[in-house]
Amino acid sequence: MSENLSSIKGFDARKAAWEVIQAVGGGSFADVALERIFNLYSFKSIDKALITELSYGAIRQRYYLDCWIDHLGKVPAKKQPPLLRWLLHLGLYQVLKMKRIPPAAAINTTVELAKTHHLKKLAPVVNGILRSALRSKERGLLLPKSNNPSLELAKNESLPVWLAEELIAWKGVEHAQQIAKAFNSVSPIDIRVNKLRADLKDVKELFDTCGIQNQLIPNCPSGLEVRAGVGEPRKWPGYEEGKWSVQDRSSQLIAPSLGPLPGEKILDACAAPGGKSTHIAELMNNEGNLWSVDRSSRRSKKILANSERLGTKCLQILVADSNELLLKKPDWKGFFDRILIDAPCSGLGTLARHPDARWRMNQDNIQQLVAVQSQLLNSLAPLLKNGGKLVYSTCTIHPEENSHQIKNFLQSKSEFLLEYEKQIWPGEGDNGDGFYISVLNKLKNQ
Repeated sequence: MSENLSSIKGFDARKAAWEVIQAVGGGSFADVALERIFNLYSFKSIDKALITELSYGAIRQRYYLDCWIDHLGKVPAKKQPPLLRWLLHLGLYQVLKMKRIPPAAAINTTVELAKTHHLKKLAPVVNGILRSALRSKERGLLLPKSNNPSLELAKNESLPVWLAEELIAWKGVEHAQQIAKAFNSVSPIDIRVNKLRADLKDVKELFDTCGIQNQLIPNCPSGLEVRAGVGEPRKWPGYEEGKWSVQDRSSQLIAPSLGPLPGEKILDACAAPGGKSTHIAELMNNEGNLWSVDRSSRRSKKILANSERLGTKCLQILVADSNELLLKKPDWKGFFDRILIDAPCSGLGTLARHPDARWRMNQDNIQQLVAVQSQLLNSLAPLLKNGGKLVYSTCTIHPEENSHQIKNFLQSKSEFLLEYEKQIWPGEGDNGDGFYISVLNKLKNQ
């Protein structure tokens, strides 16, 4: 890149954000694409924050921005060359959604990117659409309205139409809008204090002393909330010493619902990257046998790294398919006091943290996941001892993966009784991500 272009304020950051958007458009995961960019180039913290906001924002608002291209351009968004479509998203997001970036800077840098990166002939198109969008914004003009509530929700909150339809069917229009807005908010960073190494008061004082703004999380006894965008958590005090972990407040409710006690035999059947396993170990006071199982050897290494940093010595890692545990370890039949199945799911509760997730999932994928979840429940139920406790959890809000799944399981397994179930919806009260938790008891006399 020439020295002249590099000197344009924010040019390199916008170029990097465009690369992230392109990568995700080609199938990459947003967090992976962003990490690759940060490893590839040297950016200051302030530039990293801008790149994250630009790329994640444009990815999150994909459908909304496409609607603007359809409204203002001669060629529909999905028929635009991908390179141009993603560049227009970068520019439109700044013009329509960002208050702190001057429109002239947003437009000029986007047009300059077009001129210098294989879109020179289309630079006038970029300029025309962005300036038309700015005029519409200044006049208070909105996208054309539809009489269909699902289409309006999908367009205004940038959701797949099928998901907008489902949200309205589950919760009604008003609550669906509340949830959708939560999906588009920037989540704070929630941390869980590791009681083996520290207590909540100590970590709060540590953060306060270092100027990291934080506050207690209601109904979350080990949780602190830190505002997003204040730096990289791994560089915060206490991380290397294992005093705390990053974990959403909803996720922090799952291990306590299992009720782990010191000396027990416990199985975490879908354990990577280890957040819930290490939390269970902390609640067991590091006493007992905790097996953390995951089918991915790569992801299992993350369990090990987390366990070593946090000092959870009772945790043992097994790389295996949880559906085959009874076959591989027949002595595990009726062996465990408690089992956690944090099942693979659609992740529809975590759309605020994963901007690309809404575009990856569809109804067919969900049906496939429902089958996977059902198989896990049926495969792992025999490993629980009579009188034991099984917790099934997901980070989704889809009833077929959650309450319907458990209802079907209980109909086929008369030895299990439902003790408790809770669906956590994003955007309600002080809730974090959307999660589902069900606690099942296996009868003592079988």
